[in-house]
Amino acid sequence: MTKFRVALIAIAMVAFAVGCAKPPQAEIDSAKAALESARAEAAEYAPEAFSAAEDAMANLETELKAQEEKFALMRRYETSKQLAASATDAANTAAQQATAEKQRLQQQANDLIAQAKTSITEAGTLVDSAPKGKGSQADIAALKADLAAAESSLAEAEAAVAAGKYKDAVAKAESVQQSVQSVKTAVEEAMAAKGGRKGT
Repeated sequence: MTKFRVALIAIAMVAFAVGCAKPPQAEIDSAKAALESARAEAAEYAPEAFSAAEDAMANLETELKAQEEKFALMRRYETSKQLAASATDAANTAAQQATAEKQRLQQQANDLIAQAKTSITEAGTLVDSAPKGKGSQADIAALKADLAAAESSLAEAEAAVAAGKYKDAVAKAESVQQSVQSVKTAVEEAMAAKGGRKGT
């Protein structure tokens, strides 16, 4: 009877050990969900943080695989649970950084667009007051065409903001500023040249 009881206890202990040696599925699912939730924006707006989150998930998967390859009684999932928590934290951090960066770019795009609008107005006034004379009409027409192209690009920047494509909006708005500045510089140089000729 005693041996029978010992055998039952041994079987119970084995069953208990096998039952306890299970992957922390809830934590694993949470880490995977956090990573997928962060993917859409973090991959674009916080690539380094998202890469770190992917690395954390890879570490978790490596550990899980290592435990699965062990004999059932030898499996231990304490490290897996810790790695799952780390992967979740990394994914959440990436998501938070992406949100902050997206907001920063949105504000930057709006500021640049506002500045570009002002610059286009100023450049248009300069072109209208540009020195007119022999051979200048073609140059003025070219400058006006450049301003028209800048206005078109600015409209594209505004559309990019509306679509949530803030990186594109910033790039387009910066390009507009450069184009408008070139127009301003050309007119100012023409005015300076004409003024210099008058003084001679």
